[in-house]
Amino acid sequence: MAAGWDWATGEGLLGIDDPSNWDAAFERGERRLGTAAIGLAFNCPLEDASPRIVRATRLPDLAQRGFAFTAVGTAARLNGALTPELYEVLRAAGPGRRSIAVNAVGDTLTFVPFRDLPPWLKRWSVYATVRDRLEGWWLRSEDAVGDAWRALRRRRS
Repeated sequence: MAAGWDWATGEGLLGIDDPSNWDAAFERGERRLGTAAIGLAFNCPLEDASPRIVRATRLPDLAQRGFAFTAVGTAARLNGALTPELYEVLRAAGPGRRSIAVNAVGDTLTFVPFRDLPPWLKRWSVYATVRDRLEGWWLRSEDAVGDAWRALRRRRS
């Protein structure tokens, strides 16, 4: 255990603040690199954390990849911006509801100014907003029809 970090259990990895420690752990094949990527997002400048977060999004362990995408969302929250490489990672993962990146995309759309988003993410934002609005209208109309139907059945009884 170095500097209070336990790579076996993940304890203390959210406090990692030196990208060279992450690089060394990557070379050793440590298991909790996605968790440590969140620590880098919290504690390092975006330019230093970004290449490590990108690498973490390609880890073979699905859970650790999920943590890496949490790191992307954390970086967006804390910096109000992402690097072009992180935007590309989001694009490659896909912004849809079933994507591993869905929460990172949501954080990016929430915390990065619309004018600073890449064109593909602006288009996705507009699409998702329209889709969500239409689904809301559809669900409200279903509720209204169901309420009317129940009221009609009660009247007939």
